[in-house]
Amino acid sequence: MRHAPLDPALFVANRGRLAALLPPASLAIVHAADAMPATGDGRLRYHPSADLFWLTGVEQEESVLVLAPGARDPGDRETLFLRRSDEHTARWEGERLSAERARVLSGVARVRWLDELPGTLHRLACDSDTLVLNADEHERSTTEVETRDVRMARRLLDRYPLHRRERLAPLLRRLRAVKSPAEVELIREAVAITAAGLERVMAALRPGVMEYELEAELVAEFTRRRARTAFEPIVGSGANACVLHYLDNAAECRSGDLVLVDVGACYANYNADLTRTFPVSGRFTPRQRAVYEAVLRVQRAAIARAVPGVGLRDWKRAAQLDMAAELVRLGLLAPADVARDSADEPACRPYFMHGVGHSLGLGVHDLAPADGPLAPGWVVTVEPGIYIPAEGIGVRLENDVLVTADGPVDLSGHVPVEPDDVERLLARR
Repeated sequence: MRHAPLDPALFVANRGRLAALLPPASLAIVHAADAMPATGDGRLRYHPSADLFWLTGVEQEESVLVLAPGARDPGDRETLFLRRSDEHTARWEGERLSAERARVLSGVARVRWLDELPGTLHRLACDSDTLVLNADEHERSTTEVETRDVRMARRLLDRYPLHRRERLAPLLRRLRAVKSPAEVELIREAVAITAAGLERVMAALRPGVMEYELEAELVAEFTRRRARTAFEPIVGSGANACVLHYLDNAAECRSGDLVLVDVGACYANYNADLTRTFPVSGRFTPRQRAVYEAVLRVQRAAIARAVPGVGLRDWKRAAQLDMAAELVRLGLLAPADVARDSADEPACRPYFMHGVGHSLGLGVHDLAPADGPLAPGWVVTVEPGIYIPAEGIGVRLENDVLVTADGPVDLSGHVPVEPDDVERLLARR
């Protein structure tokens, strides 16, 4: 665990919110993520399961949380199972969590070893009517790898075919969308770290610098601040900025071009996601500034609409209409193009083809109901863009915004975005 310790009250509260939604006489099981293999005998850096972390704060592989809120024995209502450490593991990988340390981290009073899991599950299943089973139901998930949650679900459904079964994912989707004040503070910290990384990018930016050198500035700052990258950073200059998920970061930043930097720090597993677009030479050309200011106007309007009750489809549609008007002013669309606009075929699509934002939290594209509506406690990105490959211009601006009953709160409002501010800061290099 690289980050500072977290108050276990966060996880105790999260388990309480979930327990209140579980059916009577139910048994819910949540697993850690698998440790993923790399080439040969290597393994990728471990990335904990967001669901298990949200419920326990535990970041260790092979961990399992079992919830039985209606159990007759109060001690059975929450049990955390851990991989038992041994001399070999301690020597090669480091000590695993002790039972006492896991209690402190999670607030779960009953901690057991994994070899006790089968017997405990059978005992609790025999006293339950409903199995509440978890799976990755993110609408953008395309993985074909079967998770530990799904493997356990198959075994339980085979052994207890007469039990009712319920899905856990829809409950977690609703709950995780609404961030508690403690979660918002962790996202704020991730935003602050990201902002510091972007400051280093601006200080290093000049004609001739390589995109990967700018990426190195980000990684250095994130590491220094006990964080890691939330996703592979996008550092695209010139025409590369028009590739939405450009990851090579291998080109030279040339005089007269723009460079688009889409990056987020991950702190305590909570993510930021910011995008800024800078002129490599320090000043925007008139055309670049016109495109940049068009994107900024659309972003401001979309932030203002990030209020409770707004559906995500309506929010996106309003941004598309704003963008179409801006594209007419830029000479990229004709009024006749806008007249043919529809929700299925938005006029702006040739130059703005992605969504206006997404939920943010333990996932970069965090769990949330597909169409909202937005509610107090949601954190969303707001990220319109204009991409003109023929001109080598790609501009995207992305802020992280908290939805509240009193209006949107821009968690990244302190990160420079006004073109005059950007030019002034670049002039200090």
